[in-house]
Amino acid sequence: MTDAWSRRVPRRPGRSPRWTSFVGGYEKGRRVRGFQDEKNPLHRVRVEHNRDTLLIHLSNEDGRGWTCIAIDRPTREWSIAQRRVQTEAATAAYGHLYETKGSSIEEEA
Repeated sequence: MTDAWSRRVPRRPGRSPRWTSFVGGYEKGRRVRGFQDEKNPLHRVRVEHNRDTLLIHLSNEDGRGWTCIAIDRPTREWSIAQRRVQTEAATAAYGHLYETKGSSIEEEA
């Protein structure tokens, strides 16, 4: 297993606020497919998967930009990408995870 990080940041001053969770947004007659920060609905997260891959999509705090983590389910190998557009972040993370040239999420669907 590998641990990694982009860069260290200073710990925030003072006592940390209580941890909270993302909550499912309710839309009448529709299944909840994404979650949002209870106090900041622009900050969202969505998880999707198929037999081989798990994709975790996380929006920036202001909703402009995305981080996607792609995980190979059998091996737990992972890749991460950040882009302004959600599908671009997912395509980049997926492409970095798998060696196949021309491999994309759309081809797998």
